[in-house]
Amino acid sequence: MYKVLLIEDDVAVRENTAELIELAGYEVIAAPNGKIGVSTAKNTIPDIIICDIMMPELDGYGVISELSNEDSTKFIPFIFLSAKTEHKDIRKGMDLGADDYLTKPFEEHDLLSALESRLAKAAILKEEREQKNNDEDATNLRSLHDLKNYIDDNGTEHTFKKGESIFNQGNHSNFIYLINKGIVKCHRIDESGKELTTALFKEDDLFGFASLLQNIPHPESATAMENCELVAVSKEELLGVLNKNHKVNFDLINLLSDNIAAIKEQLLQMAYGSVRKKTAATILQFAEKMNKKNNESIKISRSDLASVAGIATESLIRTLSSFNKEGLIEIEGRNIKIIEIEQLKLID
Repeated sequence: MYKVLLIEDDVAVRENTAELIELAGYEVIAAPNGKIGVSTAKNTIPDIIICDIMMPELDGYGVISELSNEDSTKFIPFIFLSAKTEHKDIRKGMDLGADDYLTKPFEEHDLLSALESRLAKAAILKEEREQKNNDEDATNLRSLHDLKNYIDDNGTEHTFKKGESIFNQGNHSNFIYLINKGIVKCHRIDESGKELTTALFKEDDLFGFASLLQNIPHPESATAMENCELVAVSKEELLGVLNKNHKVNFDLINLLSDNIAAIKEQLLQMAYGSVRKKTAATILQFAEKMNKKNNESIKISRSDLASVAGIATESLIRTLSSFNKEGLIEIEGRNIKIIEIEQLKLID
């Protein structure tokens, strides 16, 4: 049942008009002046408003002006009902945004016809607005780059110091993260208590997708390897965006597929590669994540290198010493400078 707000200061006109509208099958809310009418409109959000012009407290022109500036009421169809019949008065009402103008005295048929037609028009316009909004949402994000921009613009900013935990294995998962600065490692603890690094993420990478579609705990932990600046959005918000932007889904699927492929390659290397090959590949992996080239230092802990390589820290240290003697790298305290990047790629 449509809800009609009738704003009229004349008691007899208000009661008679309300009765006509109710008999036609509408719900009527009545207000005796413009000030009360505005308050009632904001509180009840009627489907249509019929309003007199000459009223105490606030006239009809003031009513439509106030309601036109409120997001919740600006699209409500508005019909002026007045004894003022001069063209300039009608024109003023229409210029303020009124949908129709009925003069007193009016015929019952004219009033009900105006109600019916204006409600129908309002319904059509509402559908068009909703469709336009849906179309804008659906075309707003066209690529993974657009999705990252959306997260950056709409997410919550977080900072983590080096070594600080972002989330822990077994914790409830709520967010997806975009890295604006820094490097993050994801890792798990095996049955023997040994840490296994499962992935490294750098600036402009997304992570935290392991439990995107299911309400399950994090299967791994995430830790800042250096001071990090992240932006997070809730899983619910991201899923809502993806549901409206199907083109982005393909890019996201490709991203997750690439991540899986990289993890598989890392596992194969850990299982079958030599200690030298694992160490070289891990140094190159960190260099890539940190955007380092020849003669640029990587500052990374030996335990993190060993964790990613899947070898004992002692074995890693011995291999680094060997690489240093061979002139492939230079070791300066905790820093590792790559000297021969192409030679490291060739190590079996």
